[in-house]
Amino acid sequence: MNYQEALDWIHGKLKFGIKPGLERMAWMLEELGNPQEKLAAVHVVGTNGKGSVTSYLQHIFSLAGYEVGTFTSPYIVDFRERISLNGQMISEKDFLELVERVRPVVERLSVETDLEPATEFEVITVLMFEYFGHMHPVDIAIIEAGMGGLYDSTNVFKALAVLCPSIGLDHQNVLGETYAEIAAQKVGVLKEKVPFIFATNRADVRQVFADKAKSCQSPLYEFGKDFLVKENENGFDYLGHETLEQVELAMPGKHQISNASLAITAAFMLRNRYPKVTKGIIKVALAQTHWVGRTELVFPNVMIDGAHNNESVQALVNVMQKYKDKHLHILFAAIDTKPIDSMLDLLSQLADVDVTTFVYHNALPLDKYPSQYHKVAKWQDWIDQIDFGSQEDFYLITGSLYFISQVRPVLLSRQQN
Repeated sequence: MNYQEALDWIHGKLKFGIKPGLERMAWMLEELGNPQEKLAAVHVVGTNGKGSVTSYLQHIFSLAGYEVGTFTSPYIVDFRERISLNGQMISEKDFLELVERVRPVVERLSVETDLEPATEFEVITVLMFEYFGHMHPVDIAIIEAGMGGLYDSTNVFKALAVLCPSIGLDHQNVLGETYAEIAAQKVGVLKEKVPFIFATNRADVRQVFADKAKSCQSPLYEFGKDFLVKENENGFDYLGHETLEQVELAMPGKHQISNASLAITAAFMLRNRYPKVTKGIIKVALAQTHWVGRTELVFPNVMIDGAHNNESVQALVNVMQKYKDKHLHILFAAIDTKPIDSMLDLLSQLADVDVTTFVYHNALPLDKYPSQYHKVAKWQDWIDQIDFGSQEDFYLITGSLYFISQVRPVLLSRQQN
């Protein structure tokens, strides 16, 4: 089997869709010797901010000299990004060996049991646990949940801590219609006496978290209550059980201050186990952390951002206030399960929005967008008209991360010309 054949085998599982439940995961991991039980890992759940929190933690622990595994989704450039070591995606050689180890178990699942075949995300999750647990053991893994929590494929290990940067209305067809219902799904990963570190401005979400933590005898740490920030000209001071002054972030936006504060809290909490994590290392790591495809300045006047629900679009609108003196040009594309009208309403606060579509199985077709928006048949044509040297113009490309993953390499190719 070569690399492309391995990828095709994994993607072939897409036809099995999304199937909540942990029975298939438990069987496959048992057959592999339960690699997840050998992991020291942090679990990151929530609607928005998971990738940023994961990246902050990876940078902190890697800079401290620890071997750090991360599991994230979706990928932006290469599928192998989903399983990374110290910020570098798994090598093709390791990836092939990993698939060869896991594939026989995956194929036996529906033959030797009454269970349905494994889904694509389940297969990827099993690959990750086998890699970090057996094939390439790490000092710490930062594991980002997929869509939910309680029935998510990642919910098969006991974490050192669980972090939740936000709860928003997303994937309601699977997770529930209300903030409280979605919060219950996300916090469903919490195990007995595991610390839960979170941010929310909603009383209903806070109550769900408090009830679950009480039932698990888990300590709660809430942003704005148990740890705070004091913003200053260049960044912020972190004030908690310990303090960290003059923190500066590479990623813009108030939401990143919240995300970074959760990561700081977890880093301080885990210092007994990871003593090489110092205050100085935390500060340097946060100042160096970027997250591909999220408020990413590909050029000085071109930003891409995978804002794919109302909450993340609002955070992006807030970030864009620093460019309000520019002539803004916005291009947007989404998939068909998102609240298109309200997302576009938010973006329209900034400037007129152009909409487009892209090659993806459930990308929203151009004719399904509201009629008041200018439609761009080929997003490549929109990029062709960017004036990369302009001081007056600023270009924002946003929407689905699947869209951003197609746009980004095209923009990068312009850098090389």
